[in-house]
Amino acid sequence: MNNEFFEALQMLEREKGIKADYLIEKITNAIVIAVKKDYEVADNVTVVIDPDGGRFSVSITKMVVDVVEYPETEILLDEAIAYDPKAKVGFPCVMHLDTKKFGRIAAQTAKHVIRQGIREAERSQMLEQFQEKVCEIVTATVQKVEPVTGNATVEIDKSEFLLFKNDQLPSDELHEGDRIKVYVVDVVNLDRRCSLKISRTHKDLVKRLFELEVPEIYDGTIEVKSISREAGSRTKIAVMSHNPDVDPIGACVGPRGSRISAIVEELHGEKIDIIRYSEDDAQFIKEALSPATVLDVQILPGTERSARVTVPDNQLSLAIGNKGQNAKLAAKLTGYKIDIRSESDARAEAEAAENEEEELLDAPEGLELPEADVLPLDEENIPEADAEEPAPLPDEDTDEETE
Repeated sequence: MNNEFFEALQMLEREKGIKADYLIEKITNAIVIAVKKDYEVADNVTVVIDPDGGRFSVSITKMVVDVVEYPETEILLDEAIAYDPKAKVGFPCVMHLDTKKFGRIAAQTAKHVIRQGIREAERSQMLEQFQEKVCEIVTATVQKVEPVTGNATVEIDKSEFLLFKNDQLPSDELHEGDRIKVYVVDVVNLDRRCSLKISRTHKDLVKRLFELEVPEIYDGTIEVKSISREAGSRTKIAVMSHNPDVDPIGACVGPRGSRISAIVEELHGEKIDIIRYSEDDAQFIKEALSPATVLDVQILPGTERSARVTVPDNQLSLAIGNKGQNAKLAAKLTGYKIDIRSESDARAEAEAAENEEEELLDAPEGLELPEADVLPLDEENIPEADAEEPAPLPDEDTDEETE
């Protein structure tokens, strides 16, 4: 029986890729739980599983006593002798169990926990494999497409995942058997199984496609600094070269546009603007608004990253783009809030500001009141009073004589 047990462990390790040590730990815990339940004992169960020595034993240790007060941990001498002829009162007795006699309930409990342990091991193994794919681009095969929702079931490395409709390109028309490139956004750790969140609309899908098609990006000669994207419509990607002899835009386009063409084909005709990155924010904003021509860029003061851009009158609509797309993508690419105005509007604003300044300079000066003559308050300047001296009061004696 022991040989069959350990052979089963080895088979699981080979077929499922689950380490034997992990299974042994789960099986040991399962057997302990089963024995406790079936034999009504406490924490005095010992399970030994030794694949190297081929040992598999289960035992219960109880103290030999004359009178049993705690059946879970105590045993009478007569019963103990059946397990150990040398048993004595006051000493522990190790009761080795026959694994075939665990009982139906104990066997079912152990079987259930073992299965659960195997599922957890498979899930943990799958989670580890999936983590390696996060932020990477993989090839998926379409298995089926739901006609109502538009969600597609795709296969990646013999596992099936859902590609939701909102994660597909607007131009995607998927059919069974199609092979497509998807970007792995994250691992979704569900209760029963692990899954991958995949997307064809994520901006980093474009970055990974460039890494596949442009060796200079893959080896680090050219660096992708930032990307802004409206999936299915247009993408702006800013690149810079760490080698002055390598043109970043030319390398991304490739000979006769072969590299960029392969990426556009994968994205079903999505337009891609390759922008030369600059450490100078004003120059970077100017490049980001390509293909429009920019006359002037002013970085506005303040904590908010804002800029005012002037373009020729005939370039205003091109700079803003259809439904403001070009301006939005440039703002996302540079991290600046961009205010775009035409050359005539800028000139009109400048003239208005100049006229206002001239009006202020030509305005009459305000009237000033003359200073009042105020003399200091000293004794010489205080006029003397002309009032008469008060008459003296009559004496008391005078009043008496009058009476």
